This record gives sequence, structure tokens and C-alpha cells, in this order.
Amino acid sequence: MLATLTSTGQVTLPKEIRDRLGLDAGSTLDFELMADDTIIVRVIKPNALRLRGLLKSPHAAPLSVEDMDAGIAAQLRCKHTKAKR
Repeated sequence: MLATLTSTGQVTLPKEIRDRLGLDAGSTLDFELMADDTIIVRVIKPNALRLRGLLKSPHAAPLSVEDMDAGIAAQLRCKHTKAKR
């Protein structure tokens, strides 16, 4: 199946794929770029675990800017390590 990229970087998934995967407006997709330029796309199914961390715990101590920077750096290292496979 073919799809065309628009000038704004959007792609319309063919109806057959949308129907088979149960996708509709607002569905979340995860794209992973492999070392050989293959793109893997996974459907992210909404569940209660995705809500974890959205609300601040009244008992949590605030993070320092350094802690936040370290967390972001660790996440980016992990993300870019996956993309190089």
C-alpha cells in the first residue's frame, strides 16, 4: 500500500490499515526508525497506566533542575540507542 507525504509532513494511512488496527482520529502511533531506514509503527492503546505521573503527588519533593536535566538526558540516550538498532 502506498501513501503520499504532504508538504506539511502528514501522511494519510490507507483505510484498510485504519480499519484493521481500529484507528480513528486521535489514535496514538509510536514511530521507531531503524538503522536500515525501516520505520516501525506501533499503535499505542490507551490504558490507565498512561495516566500515571500526570498528577503531582502531594507528598513528592520537587525535583531540582539538575535532576530534571539528568532524567531528560537519560531518556534521550535510551531513545537514540533504540533508533540505531
